Amino acid sequence: MSTNGKVRLWAEGLSKSFGEVVALENADFNLRAGEIMALVGENGAGKSTFVKILCGIYRRDSGVVWVEGETVDLGASGRAEKAGIAVVQQELSVVPTLSVAENTLLGQPSERFLMSKRQMAKQAQAYLETVDLDVDPNRPAGELPLAEQQMLEIARVVSRDAGIILLDEPTAALSDDDIARVKKVVLNLAADGRSVVYITHRLGEVFDLADRVTVFRDGRSQEPVDVAGIDNEELITRMLGRPLVQMFPPRSSGIGDTVLEIRDLQTQGVNAPVSLQVRKGEILGLAGQLGSGISAILRGVSGTQPVQSGVIEVEGAPCEMRTPAEAQANGVAYCSGDRKHDGFFSSRRVTENFTAPGIKRVTPMGFLRRRTERQLSSTLASLVSFDRGRLRHRVETLSGGNQQKVTVGKWLGVRPLVLLIDEPTRGVDVGARAEIYRSLRELADGGLAVIFASSEMHEIQGLADSVVTFFRGRAVSSYRADEVDHPALIRDITR
Repeated sequence: MSTNGKVRLWAEGLSKSFGEVVALENADFNLRAGEIMALVGENGAGKSTFVKILCGIYRRDSGVVWVEGETVDLGASGRAEKAGIAVVQQELSVVPTLSVAENTLLGQPSERFLMSKRQMAKQAQAYLETVDLDVDPNRPAGELPLAEQQMLEIARVVSRDAGIILLDEPTAALSDDDIARVKKVVLNLAADGRSVVYITHRLGEVFDLADRVTVFRDGRSQEPVDVAGIDNEELITRMLGRPLVQMFPPRSSGIGDTVLEIRDLQTQGVNAPVSLQVRKGEILGLAGQLGSGISAILRGVSGTQPVQSGVIEVEGAPCEMRTPAEAQANGVAYCSGDRKHDGFFSSRRVTENFTAPGIKRVTPMGFLRRRTERQLSSTLASLVSFDRGRLRHRVETLSGGNQQKVTVGKWLGVRPLVLLIDEPTRGVDVGARAEIYRSLRELADGGLAVIFASSEMHEIQGLADSVVTFFRGRAVSSYRADEVDHPALIRDITR
């Protein structure tokens, strides 16, 4: 890593509004050659708007951008790429039916696609090697694991000879081993003289990778600071505008009888029968890496995927969970780990999303009662610390943290006995994480049984009352909260 390179990109006074909403206000930024600059801030702080201006998706309302000392207009189609700026979005854009080679060269001049299959594979191979991706260039890209698809995205931007690479949450959905691979590639890109803007909510990655960090808060940028001169606590304070007093709320001692028990459960993604139970008022954490089986267990119990064998009991009574509707009827609600795909209706108002699962409560005799809808959504919003002033907003306009609150809160309207949550804070900033943890603890204190699956061990250690660890589809160990040891968790889930 280097912090002595010349300034490659300079932005001054960037502003962007959407109607009356000011998303970015007078933001400044600079990036040096061969540098890794971390970009952090709460959801809704202006990071995404800033990045979309740099890559040409949004046209700025005001401000100036220089690249290599020359002013550039990034608002026109293709200008960002011509200026040497490329972005890898959090939502991958790999075309699954095309080969690895075709995906690598996608967006290149058309004459490259006049090459033979062999020539294309040879040319793509050189770019794949730069990101340490050892796969057959002729293999369909859709067959690659998620981490390798992430590497393929990076190889594509390298093939475009980009000197400035924007990486938006590149490790959000990856396991620890795969995160290490991405980090190695990012360091190699910087060592090769490229400039990297690394957007992340994982603050540990800031200290592992970045030379400097720029914090965004309330649509404004702060002066970049050297990572070597700042600690985690100060970085959080800069992001929130206040110290974070406590990330995890105190645990409760009011745990009651068993609410949900599964015995010898087998489902796709689980390689050995799994048995576990969760009690009233308890938060049970399932700890494991991506593909370890923790998400598959939640999908099986929630009726989202078929259960091959085993028994599921709710309050001592055996239950069929063949569909999500049956699970809901038995008091089990499920929050998917992919909230943007199946967590909410993005184009609908928050009020409609909050009341959707319990639609019968607001539509007696088949007619929608607007007043009842408003009252119920307001009650649910308060349960998950959601700003009731935003109930009329469309969910797609919300920050990731607020979207997650909607994803959780909408199920409380059906008064479940058990709440299943997959990766409760994926893609959520540090301030919103603390609010989500507090809401889950308050729900448990109110008698709800909660099971959450997480690949983040600090989350498991700080939130769960009891823990079951998993590795490659098998349960490894069980712990009470006072027995949870971070090294032991890491040992269990990596083995």
